Amino acid sequence: MTLHIETPALLFSATSLILLAYTNRFLTIAAIIRNLKKNYDENESTITFLEIKNLNLRLTLIRYMQLFGVLCLFLSVFAMLLLFLELEIAAIYLFGLSLLCLLVSLGISFWEISISVNALRLHLSGLTDSRSSKK
Repeated sequence: MTLHIETPALLFSATSLILLAYTNRFLTIAAIIRNLKKNYDENESTITFLEIKNLNLRLTLIRYMQLFGVLCLFLSVFAMLLLFLELEIAAIYLFGLSLLCLLVSLGISFWEISISVNALRLHLSGLTDSRSSKK
C-alpha cells in the first residue's frame, strides 16, 4: 500500500469543521446550563436538576468528541511528517489510527445526539400530555 502526503491532508478540512461544530455544541449547552442553574437556584425543581444532569453528561461526551477529533488531526499531521521523512510504514499505521480516532469521535457524537433527541422527546411528550388532559 502506498500513502501519499496529500491523503492525510484530506482530513484537515473535515476534522476542522467537525471540531468547530463540536465547539458550537459545547458553547450552546454551556449557556443553557448557566440559565438552568440560575433557575434552579431560585426554584429548586427536580426536573431542572435532571435537565442539568443530562446536559452535564452531554458536555462530558462533547469533551471526548473533541479529544478524539484533535487526536485525529494530530495523528494525521504526524503521519504527514513521517511521510516527509520517508517512513511510509509508520505513517500508514498512524494514518489508520487517526481514522480510527475520527470514527470514535463520530460515534460519540451520535451517542450525544441520541441523548439530545431523547431529552427533546421527553419535553414534547409533556406538552402533548398536558394538551390532551385539557380536552
